[in-house]
Amino acid sequence: MTRPAATSSDTSPVLPGATLGVLGGGQLGKMFAMAAARLGYRVHVFTPEEDAPATDVASEQTIASFDDLDAVAEFAGHVSVVTFEFENIPTRTADAVSRFAPVRPSGSVLHTTQDRLREKSFLRSAGIPCTPFAEAATHEQLHAAIAELGLPAVLKTAAWGYDGKGQTTVATPQQADLALTAFRGQRVVYESQIDFHCELSIIAARSPTGETAFFGPIYNEHAHHILDVSIYPHEEVITVKREAQEIARAVLDGLNVVGLICIEFFLTRTGKLLVNEIAPRPHNSGHLTIDAAACSQFEQQVRTVCGLPLGSFALTTPAAAMANLLGDLWEPGEPHWDRVLANERLRLHLYGKSEARPGRKMGHLTALADTAGAAANLARRARASLSDGR
Repeated sequence: MTRPAATSSDTSPVLPGATLGVLGGGQLGKMFAMAAARLGYRVHVFTPEEDAPATDVASEQTIASFDDLDAVAEFAGHVSVVTFEFENIPTRTADAVSRFAPVRPSGSVLHTTQDRLREKSFLRSAGIPCTPFAEAATHEQLHAAIAELGLPAVLKTAAWGYDGKGQTTVATPQQADLALTAFRGQRVVYESQIDFHCELSIIAARSPTGETAFFGPIYNEHAHHILDVSIYPHEEVITVKREAQEIARAVLDGLNVVGLICIEFFLTRTGKLLVNEIAPRPHNSGHLTIDAAACSQFEQQVRTVCGLPLGSFALTTPAAAMANLLGDLWEPGEPHWDRVLANERLRLHLYGKSEARPGRKMGHLTALADTAGAAANLARRARASLSDGR
């Protein structure tokens, strides 16, 4: 491995025919690999899981722990650029990769966004509106946070949380004390509970030359802390499109992002946008771009990390909605896939996971329609039909 290390700021394009590296082997890595293959790239996936979805379509796989830095170095020495498909990756792993290949987004972006305290501290220091927060690693800090921010509130672990994991809502000081004790010494963020009207997200892309592209805002509905349905365009959030994209641009610039990220927002009942979280990768809410946009979020990810001209996020249909398919659908038996596949306005995406478990994302479907309301209704009805009559 004598090839000199490139840098994340290198603007030389990585051309088709090269091998792209992905840290993580889940469904986001799978969809990235599919988009990359269409553009003529090979993809090498690094994942600890032997049956990870991305290994079904990647050209090469390294099955090893992210802590195995020798395996990480071997992987990085045989790819031209590396990106993430999820953020729960040790910073030292990204640092080891960067000695051999550019990492996009950079390890510093990963370091900031994978920890809620660092992420929110960045947002506050950059003057970007976010949910009010305080550190609450000790009971003394917790009670100071209660005095400053009030109740009810949400306690969240600073790291390794997603889909509602690692967080709990508290309404009294006693509940807060018990919740903090249950976190067993983990670093904890205390957040004000926001009285929000709705949740939305923006997909934001930035190339090595500073070119940017934005998709959204996407209207998001959650169930049990897991994204349920995403809709675009939606009249309740289209009015804040310019503001949301300006905030997204500030995040891209403030973190010096090269790559693709997602920014999740709360829209309060008073019309204020607050950043909730930043994901340094494609996002569940952006899956509808695969079927509804000229350039999907995954192709855009390929373009940004390779230094290619960015694609257009313009819609190719008047409206679209995405509905997640969780493992619960499989509990009564195999879903009725024919009921979705027979409809020309529906697109089915299954991730190829070996085991369906309640709450586990097994796939999604996208509905295309003339209006946002019609798309959302079609997506919900189609999903319900998968298990009707069993």
